[in-house]
Parts: sequence; C-alpha cells; structure tokens
Amino acid sequence: MSRGVAYMLIATFFFSTMNVCVKLLPHIPAVEIVFFRSIISLVISLIILRSVKVNIWGKNRKYLILRGVSGAIALILYFRMMQAIPLASATVILFLSPIFTTIIGIFMNNEKVKPVQWLFFLISFLGIVLIKGFDARVPLFFVITGIIASAASGLAYNCIRKLNTSEHPMVIIFYFPLITIPVTGAISSFQWKMPDGYDWLILLAVGVLTQTAQYFMTKSYQLEEVSKVASLRYLGIIYALFFGFLLFDEHFNWKVYVGMAITLSGVILNIWYKHNRLRFDMGIFKDWLTN
Repeated sequence: MSRGVAYMLIATFFFSTMNVCVKLLPHIPAVEIVFFRSIISLVISLIILRSVKVNIWGKNRKYLILRGVSGAIALILYFRMMQAIPLASATVILFLSPIFTTIIGIFMNNEKVKPVQWLFFLISFLGIVLIKGFDARVPLFFVITGIIASAASGLAYNCIRKLNTSEHPMVIIFYFPLITIPVTGAISSFQWKMPDGYDWLILLAVGVLTQTAQYFMTKSYQLEEVSKVASLRYLGIIYALFFGFLLFDEHFNWKVYVGMAITLSGVILNIWYKHNRLRFDMGIFKDWLTN
C-alpha cells in the first residue's frame, strides 16, 4: 500500500468521526459550526507553520484562494445537509465528489482516466443509488444541496493536486479558515445560537478532527493522482452506517447492504486496476481498456 492510499484511509476515518460530532449538534446552525471549526483550524495551522518556519502566504495564491473558497462552500452545504437527513444518506450523497473530482481533474490536471475506470465509477455510483433507495427522509432540496457540495469538493481536491508539492500541506489548509472565518462569522451574526455545556467540547472535536483529516487528505492528494485516491472516500459509508445505527438509531433495509457491497467493489476494482495498469495495457485486453 502506497503512502498516499494510507493517508486517505486515515483521513476517511477522521472525517467520519467528525461527521458524528456535527450530527450531535442539530441545534447549532451549520454555518456557526463551520465558523468555530475554522477558528480552531486557523490557530492550529498558524502554530504549526510558525514552528516549521514556513511562509504562511504560500506561492501560488490563485489556487490557494480557489481551494479555500470551494472548500468553504462544500463544507457549509455538507454540514447543513448532514444535520437534516440520516448520516448514511448524507455520506452517500457526498460520495458523488470523486466523480466530480475525476471529471474536473481531466481539465485542471490533465489526468488520464481509462474507459474501464469509468465503469468502476459507475459500479460505485449504482451502489450509492441502492444505498439511498427510496428514503422519504431525504427531500429533493438536500439532494441538490449535496450535489453542489460534491462539485465544490471536487474542485477543491483538484486545486490541492494542482498545488502538488509546491506548497506545504499546512499552507493549503491555512487558506481554508482564512477565507471561511470572515464569511461564516458575518452570516452567523444574524442567526447566532450560543453553545451550551458539552456543545463546546463537541465543537472543539469537530475542529481538531477536521484539521487532522484535512492534513492527511492533503498529503494523499499531493502524493497520488486524484482519480486514484478520491474513490477511497467511499469507504466512509461503512463508518456512516455503523455510527448511524449505533448513535442515531438509523435503520435501513437490505438494499443498503447490497449497495455497500457494490460500492466497495467499484472502489477496490479501481484501486486494483490503477496498481496493475501497466500490465493490463501490455496484455491481451489492451484494446478494450485503452480505446
């Protein structure tokens, strides 16, 4: 297993745990949660950047700012959706982001995607359709919200890849709260809900978990092709189903488990193909895979 793949697996676990924390705060506006999360991220980023003596402003500010803006849009919309619908359903809808990541990556990063990989993505997407099923708890409004969040995530991930190794991972992460704090702070002032008791600990956990997940995700995208590691986020469905059942009493029918197996099959097939692409391209299936 490459370091890029390992980093994405770690990031997926921390993102899933963070999702649980957000789900535990339905009474706090999503924008406000993002605001608190951004403050924590800003403080941690500055401390680390100062300790390693890295220029906090970076070199390629165009893509750093674009990454911050697109990431902010994605997170605000995702948190709002996650508060309103079942955890697993929200996670499933956001799993459209690797598809947007792959499509945008073709134009932004000149990445090559073989036809057979689109088949694997389709397999995963069909699995997601089965997982979602006919859930009356998921209004069309939040489906659209999730699709927009997924597209914004895909753009953010490609910005990270565009920056590649030219920027320190913490500089890339730093630009997110730098842009998000003034925006979410202004919006939150019109609908402020003061956290109470354990809310503060949960908000702290959201910030720390997200910061850790962002670091490993950023390292992953810097080390591997976006289309290779982005699909690993699909594995978060396992955590979503488990935490949803254990903590929020979310129940689904047998289609969910069939869909989970299909989704994971598409992910595994894509990773397997990426590792064995050269052998395949030189083999008897070359024409089918490359034409």
